[in-house]
Amino acid sequence: MRNSDVIIQTTTKVVFFMIFLFSIHIFFAGHYSPGGGFVGGLLTASALVLLLLAFDIKTVRKALPFNYTFIIAIGLLLALGTASISILSGEPFFTHAFDDFRLPLFGLTSLHTAMLFDLGVYLVVVGATMTIILSIGSDD
Repeated sequence: MRNSDVIIQTTTKVVFFMIFLFSIHIFFAGHYSPGGGFVGGLLTASALVLLLLAFDIKTVRKALPFNYTFIIAIGLLLALGTASISILSGEPFFTHAFDDFRLPLFGLTSLHTAMLFDLGVYLVVVGATMTIILSIGSDD
């Protein structure tokens, strides 16, 4: 580690969590306002790219040993499965279900199957973006 990297690495450790928490906020806010899985996934990927810029690829892969192509596959299965599960109940493709539930600590909360679809989109965006960035930036 070079001496000039200490400041950017220390700052990155704090800023990474700020960006990541904001991406989670955007993900959950996407059902009632602009945002959702795509924008939240892009923010998460940008936080991971910030880690790659501050540290090297080997360090980030050691800290976050994810197979991003596997994350893409899980996201696609989740999004497609959520969108097509309505066919089993005789509804048109992409028909989402929702209801209000009283959850401990949260109170009356509206839960949607669209959130599962957005989670699939989130995983696809993070996985695809990181696969592209790592394939461009790696020496393999």
